[in-house]
Amino acid sequence: MAPMPVLTRDEAQTRARLIDVHHYTVDLDLTRGPDTFDSRTAIRFTARTAGDTFVEVKPAELRTVTLDGQPLDPTAIEDNRLPLPGLAEGEHELVLDAGMRYSHTGEGMHRFTDPTDGETYVYTQLFMDDIQRVFAAFDQPDLKAVFDLTVTAPEDWTVLANGVTDHLGDGKWRATTTPLLSTYLVAVAAGPWHSIRTEHRGLPFGLHCRRSLAPHLDADADEILDVTRACYDRYHEKFDEPYPFDSYDQAFVPEFNAGAMENPGLVTFRDEFVYRSAVTDTERQLRAMVIAHEMAHMWFGDLVTLKWWDDIWLNESFAEYMGYQTLTEATRFKDTWVDFGISRKAWGYDADQRPSTHPVAPEDVPDTASALLNFDGISYAKGASALRQLVNWLGEKDFLAGINTHFERHKFGNATLADFIESLASGTDRDVHAWADTWLRTTGVDTLTGHVADSTEDSDGWTLTVDQQGSRPHRIAVGLYDRDPADSRSFTLRDRIDVDVPGEPRTFHGARPALIVPNDQDLTYAKVRLDAASREAALRGLSGIPDPLTRAVVWNTLRDMVRDGQLAPAAYLSAAKAHLPTETDLAIVQGVLTFAHTQVADRCTAPEDRPAALTLLTTLCEDLIRRTEDGSHPGLRLTAVRHLIDAAQYADVIRDWYDSGAVPGGPELDPELRWRILGRLSVLGAVDDAVIEAELAHDPSAVGQEGAARCHAALPDPQAKAAAWDALFTTDPERDLSNYLFTATAQGFWQPEQADLLRSYVPRYFTEATPLAERRGPAIAAAIGRYAFPEHAIDTETLRLGEQCLANDNPTPALRRRLADQLDDLARALNSRDIRES
Repeated sequence: MAPMPVLTRDEAQTRARLIDVHHYTVDLDLTRGPDTFDSRTAIRFTARTAGDTFVEVKPAELRTVTLDGQPLDPTAIEDNRLPLPGLAEGEHELVLDAGMRYSHTGEGMHRFTDPTDGETYVYTQLFMDDIQRVFAAFDQPDLKAVFDLTVTAPEDWTVLANGVTDHLGDGKWRATTTPLLSTYLVAVAAGPWHSIRTEHRGLPFGLHCRRSLAPHLDADADEILDVTRACYDRYHEKFDEPYPFDSYDQAFVPEFNAGAMENPGLVTFRDEFVYRSAVTDTERQLRAMVIAHEMAHMWFGDLVTLKWWDDIWLNESFAEYMGYQTLTEATRFKDTWVDFGISRKAWGYDADQRPSTHPVAPEDVPDTASALLNFDGISYAKGASALRQLVNWLGEKDFLAGINTHFERHKFGNATLADFIESLASGTDRDVHAWADTWLRTTGVDTLTGHVADSTEDSDGWTLTVDQQGSRPHRIAVGLYDRDPADSRSFTLRDRIDVDVPGEPRTFHGARPALIVPNDQDLTYAKVRLDAASREAALRGLSGIPDPLTRAVVWNTLRDMVRDGQLAPAAYLSAAKAHLPTETDLAIVQGVLTFAHTQVADRCTAPEDRPAALTLLTTLCEDLIRRTEDGSHPGLRLTAVRHLIDAAQYADVIRDWYDSGAVPGGPELDPELRWRILGRLSVLGAVDDAVIEAELAHDPSAVGQEGAARCHAALPDPQAKAAAWDALFTTDPERDLSNYLFTATAQGFWQPEQADLLRSYVPRYFTEATPLAERRGPAIAAAIGRYAFPEHAIDTETLRLGEQCLANDNPTPALRRRLADQLDDLARALNSRDIRES
């Protein structure tokens, strides 16, 4: 099957010169059955000159097409394009009537039936080029238009859209006319929603979820709405332009591929954010950050939209930065940058050191398939880090002034990097153009190393130089820490000095500090290396550094050193065991434990050393559980329980928890913990299909279905593995797994404990992944590369097979990118296995 054509930048520029799109009238009928829906689209547009163009649509059946009342041949469609040859200069109306397919991969119009109660829901995800799966469009971001939308749905459904919707009777709904929008931002969500409605400053606010999740949304509605209101108010303090749409709905939808999507007036979130089991406060903070991030998009992305996908950072980097910063300023979550530093920023560092790296603002994004690959840690985390450095360098006042100029100049329009830099430059004397060239047009991570020497001018002094590998200018803080005289395991801050890199050495009187931390407070984007004395001090006393953001910088340093083959994996685990029992910041505990288990123990540690690594992690988690016996740290206790389950090498303890329904001293087992334990017991071969099916009968929810799929695939049984593989790589479209069930099955399949059993599947993966990705499209291709990849087969043969696949099999762009990243991580893991603790 040949891949579908993608829109190129040259084609988009040519079409934008030819036509100007004014208005869409879209009528959708969702009552036509479980497989397809009807879609009728009328598009009013102007041809500036006579010429040829095309409109995109991906129908199950294209019934009729008329242009200015004259019929066109529906069979002229080729792949997803209907030619419009010989357009005359002037006004035109194009009308198309089609049947469209529902999706089960989170693309286009996704349809989901809730196994809990049998209720059905649909929602759109039209990003990049998926609007064509729902209605015909001139699908590129710089052809903004006004949209009028009507939807016919079953009588007991509610229809949500970009604006306020009115029920006209007989299941028909009409949404208010939108302002100018890019096509990818149109949104519909329909079903028997459970809704909570309120107003804030005269604006309708709404929360929506599946009926089966109603009690859980009700329990958290006050928190979600408090965050929403606080961010709304804070953005209105920052931005001169008011919120540009007529309502603000937040719909938590099933089987969503991303964290959320910034559809104007109707933000869609993955409904895992409606917590049905216990979560930590850091997880609540993450949900709040996503709310803040998506609301920032109402200005960054929706009011002012990129002209082409090379400027996706103008959407994502700004929303990421504003989300974390505004949450810190406006809500109870005051340490958001710690979580950013320990989790999101590491995502950026990893992406930027792979062969697939790209600039924050790349100059060469030739088509939509290439653009889709750039939604990664660079466009989000690196870009947000660059903006944080820009604010530190420019000053927040001038930064916000430039942003407000940008909104004023380009509201309801499209803008480029050059436009944005001009807006920033208009309010400052600093050379913002040079900053953009060095920060946004280059790749890779600079490395900053603190270098200390005795002063040649003062026998009682020392000199600090921050050496740099890389070329970007940095304005950083350097933290100088002394041993606490009352507690030798702790540090006190002597001073925090501002340093420009590159810069001249700085000389100080007195004894050198015990610990010197470049990039203290994490104000720039760079790897950090400590001088020898500081590294030794940090490994001995990391938990005694007084500021959690500084501790996050040091933990990231150790993490980078493991990935770069400069620190033995065992040394990282030893540091975790020494310092996590007294760590007070939950984000750090969660981030360090996750890296220690999933990367250090499972991948960077040789198989013969892995049992000892898991024993260390189990002992560490037991220490944390003992520390929390008084009930004072429920989030820390929950984190320790989760990770103890994941690291268990023997079934007895966690099987006792499962059978009794509780961890001694708490917590009681909620659905998440029950499925987590059952997943680990499945890996260990301590349960069978009957136990899994009994748990599914107890919890037949969508999460239960995914849990059961994960457990069945994890069983160390040849028949179970064969069945899971067949489900993943089937060639029969009638048996295709949904995006979430595919991910769950793939997560269960590969287990480091089962290397011998799985050995024959490794070459099969590289043979079968490419045709499956080509058949099922970008969303499943990304899952094939991320979750179905044999990431625990850390050996040169896997590396060879992967490189051979990339060279000879022509994988789709989404799969190729994932494979390249996986192979780079595999090579790093192989290298780290050769490092021994000194």
